[in-house]
Amino acid sequence: MNTTSTVDTAQRARAVIPGGVNSGQRSLPDWPDLVVTQAQGARIVDGEGRSYTDYHAAFGPPLLGHNAPEVTAAVAAAGQRLDLCGVGVSSYEVELAETLAELVPSIEKVLLTSTGSEATFHALRLARAVTGRRLVVKFQGCYHGWHDSVSLNVISSPDRIGSPDPISAGILPEVLAATLVLPFNDVNAVHRAFAEHGDDIAAVILEPVPHNIGCVLPDQEFLSTLRRETERHGSVLVFDEVITGFRHALGGWQEISGITPDLTTLGKAIANGYPLGALGGRADLMEEFSSNPGSPVFFAGTYNGHPAIVSAALATLRILRTAPVHDHVFRLGDRIRTGLAEVMADVGVPAVVTGYGSVFVTYFMEGAPPRSYDDLLRNDAALFVGYRQRLREHGIFELPLNLKRSHVSYAHTDADVDALLEGTRAAVQRARQEATAPAQASSTMGGVTR
Repeated sequence: MNTTSTVDTAQRARAVIPGGVNSGQRSLPDWPDLVVTQAQGARIVDGEGRSYTDYHAAFGPPLLGHNAPEVTAAVAAAGQRLDLCGVGVSSYEVELAETLAELVPSIEKVLLTSTGSEATFHALRLARAVTGRRLVVKFQGCYHGWHDSVSLNVISSPDRIGSPDPISAGILPEVLAATLVLPFNDVNAVHRAFAEHGDDIAAVILEPVPHNIGCVLPDQEFLSTLRRETERHGSVLVFDEVITGFRHALGGWQEISGITPDLTTLGKAIANGYPLGALGGRADLMEEFSSNPGSPVFFAGTYNGHPAIVSAALATLRILRTAPVHDHVFRLGDRIRTGLAEVMADVGVPAVVTGYGSVFVTYFMEGAPPRSYDDLLRNDAALFVGYRQRLREHGIFELPLNLKRSHVSYAHTDADVDALLEGTRAAVQRARQEATAPAQASSTMGGVTR
């Protein structure tokens, strides 16, 4: 493709697709005609043939890198044998369920979905059904998908913290009122919520690491408190490990922390980018789904357990178990975080570089690593977005949206890290020198991009 055909493709997209993209955060204001034509390993190619080392990684799924050969081969092989039948079960589904039950501490039984949002939806429906209660607790800055119960208080402006802040129009006020939003890592807030509402709290759901606002690491006592309070009050504890699952450890953050939830939701890295989610947990809870004949909690999905997609997950998990994937991405992640901190100090830009394992993010603010969303209100959103826009000039792609994390894959190399550090140095210096564009300024409120 060339510039003319790229613009033509983007214009055709906007003519028939609202906004020209199929998900809300794929449209970049400063790059409205982006067309992606190829993805392989650690790189993506745009419609004009320019190659970028990709650290956005589609919000994290391709842990092995784009188009990992073993995964695409497994998908093709499954497709030659079996496609969607919509009845009974396939050996692929059984093998994946057994593998997940072996790897993830909380999972005794598991059901497959197509997305992480579906998994969290079913988890909360199940919790309300088995407890007979109304309220759900979530935490400011955590994202759990598109459904109404949790579509609030992710990236909020300062004046909306502490009150319902829906991310979409069209949500009934009474649905919002049934969700309590607490500050992350705040043990006292958890105690107060259960003291006041404990008899009506059906579930507590959280990202054990709130990666939808970059990387805020949990205090162990905070997670322990959630486990104790939910057990004491008969509430269901749900770990949303759609991001942390498999990327940080084969058993997710629950393996790292030693805190076992009642239910776990999975997605993203489970199938290296193929559309698969999962919900698993205690057998007595999972047996309440209607996939078990006579049970009351409805569960269905035409594409659940599609053989080709499940084969992608099986291949991905086999590689994660047998190849030094985590050793590699953790080592590169450590190099990146250390190197970025040195770069920011060298150029005199106040910054906090944080992350875990293969995830990294640079917040442009002073002080200690963040412990809650409130801490991130100090982040310089204009610089955060601006330097990532400038990274493209150096053949590097990190998503230019405020607070978004970046990822290392098994396909990235030490040479890629060297180029990232060099490119970041130049991009930050240039972005700092440039005046904030009016459009960029109007999209930030109190340091937070909406």
